[in-house]
Amino acid sequence: MRSDSHSGRTWAPRGNTPVVKVTGARFGFNMISAVSPKGQLRFMVVAGKVAAKQFCEFLRRLVFRARRPMFLILDGHPVHRSAKVRRLVQSLDGKLQLFFLPPYSPELNPDEWVWNDLKNNGVGRMRITGPEHLKHHVVGHLKQMQRTPWLVRSFFQAPTTKYAA
Repeated sequence: MRSDSHSGRTWAPRGNTPVVKVTGARFGFNMISAVSPKGQLRFMVVAGKVAAKQFCEFLRRLVFRARRPMFLILDGHPVHRSAKVRRLVQSLDGKLQLFFLPPYSPELNPDEWVWNDLKNNGVGRMRITGPEHLKHHVVGHLKQMQRTPWLVRSFFQAPTTKYAA
């Protein structure tokens, strides 16, 4: 998530140029998330780059106290295919299985709808004043999504994501 990304338009009276006041600073952070067809959303905010270490930490949190095996559908990001991740999955004794989407197919990934909702309905139209302000609103929106399982379930109803439901 970046401070300089925006979605939507603004308006002004006819003849006046609309002006949106922003800091002009560019900052951001990375996030990892996972969704389930039952409407669950899990996420983690990462300062800096998402490397194998951070992704493994997310996976450990994801399977913590899991009663049944989990099936995780991932895109082809190099971190997802790293040796460190493979070792972690092997060490979990079947609690987690990874499946990979074909290259260049974000439309098949229900998790992409999380980021779409966050950018279009969460913070994309907000005036962001600083890094902590951005993080506060992003985390707040994601927590709100966690409390609305019907919304997360709807991400599995798109024609291209029904296969995962």
